[in-house]
Amino acid sequence: MKTIASASLPPHVQLPQYDRQQLRSRIVHFGFGAFHRAHQALLTNRVLNAKGGDWGICEISLFSGDVLMSQLRAQDHLFTVLEKGADGNQSIVIGAVHECLNAKLDSLAAIIEKFCEPQVAIVSLTITEKGYCIDPATGKLDTQNARILHDLENPTEPHSAPGILVEALHRRRERGLTPFTVLSCDNIPDNGHVVKNAVLGMAEKRSPELAKWIATHVSFPGTMVDRIVPAATEASLAEITQALGVEDPCAISCEPFIQWVVEDNFVAGRPEWEIAGVQMVQDVLPWEQMKLRMLNGSHSFLAYLGYLAGFAHMSDCMQDDAFREAARRLMLDEQAPTLRITDVDLTAYADSLIDRFANPALQHRTWQIAMDGSQKLPQRMLEGVRVHLQRESAWPLLALGIAGWMRYVSGVDDAGNTIDVRDPLSEKIRAIVETSSETDRVDALLALAEIFGNELPQQAQFVDAITHAYQRISERGARQAVIDTLAI
Repeated sequence: MKTIASASLPPHVQLPQYDRQQLRSRIVHFGFGAFHRAHQALLTNRVLNAKGGDWGICEISLFSGDVLMSQLRAQDHLFTVLEKGADGNQSIVIGAVHECLNAKLDSLAAIIEKFCEPQVAIVSLTITEKGYCIDPATGKLDTQNARILHDLENPTEPHSAPGILVEALHRRRERGLTPFTVLSCDNIPDNGHVVKNAVLGMAEKRSPELAKWIATHVSFPGTMVDRIVPAATEASLAEITQALGVEDPCAISCEPFIQWVVEDNFVAGRPEWEIAGVQMVQDVLPWEQMKLRMLNGSHSFLAYLGYLAGFAHMSDCMQDDAFREAARRLMLDEQAPTLRITDVDLTAYADSLIDRFANPALQHRTWQIAMDGSQKLPQRMLEGVRVHLQRESAWPLLALGIAGWMRYVSGVDDAGNTIDVRDPLSEKIRAIVETSSETDRVDALLALAEIFGNELPQQAQFVDAITHAYQRISERGARQAVIDTLAI
């Protein structure tokens, strides 16, 4: 059976322009997901195309992904990224990955030893927020997490990302090897400090001396990542098969736009990512804040309200004048004023986001974007609300977005269809919905301290704004609520 490694691909397909035999596993990456394939792996591939080198990537997955990794091995670790623009598509075969390990296909011992190889300089991660095992209330390691409890009892056979990183660093220290940089590439606030807190929290429980060594010798740069990468579907994979003339089960589609802002703090070297357009900076936080509030905040707003109104895809929302105007106003009137970034044209940024959301080629599902809202609302909307409350400025669209989430997790759309709500707090949310009425739904959901904390639900102005917005959606439907809010 032919794969992209053995087939003769069409001339329009971009192929690796470097000697893959020279690659070594200098980057070990946790989480061979869609985003990583279309982002960090692709950008590293660009650097290799520009100047060669040995910065290869070894992919790691623990207790899932065995089928995908078996498929990856069958095609010599090559996979395709299809960049889909309104004016055409570009197929790119990525060659930067040259090795992979999976706990079901290989041993856990082999995985941990991979992190201990002398040439490993960077361990990067895209494991979603829950993979860091952080207690959202404290920002510290969740010592009640089942995997953390296991790792504290079995430190040499860890099951969590923090546990594996600490065991690997312990072994490197014992063997006199240099430490590596830990690079979170997840779309979460202050991701460098999140993974640092997880690793140091685990190390402290194990050995204060080890924790001190890690704090002194390991770096945890912050990053801001941006690219819209919808989950693979049968249709997207079929489209890529047509473009290649051969199937690629590891392929992924994405938009043409890509951005990566990285704190330049690496203890053992790094690829020259700036060659590929990566912005190496001293402080990532202003960039991250801009992206989380303007892009991700409006994305979530459109996902909840758009799904309720019957829009299956983000581009469908953008075909509606009211939703399009609401997204732009949310960005510029309510989110942009809360930012501290300088020397960026935020109006141009907002307009570029609207164009990206409207890309008809992507088919990015509102339902997919709506997932895991309990972990997204705090940084995407609530942080901006806190600024407005302090300044006593207006935030009607943020209120509508938060209320839209509440209506969405109540489980029924405007047409009366059941919603498949996916969220780490889904059991708690379902219990609240089942035991509360429409009239007290807002107060009941605001009791989720994991999302809203203890301060916001005590502020009458906040509670009133969300309650009125929720009533508007409940009584008039999401689309009309958007129109009514624009008239405020």
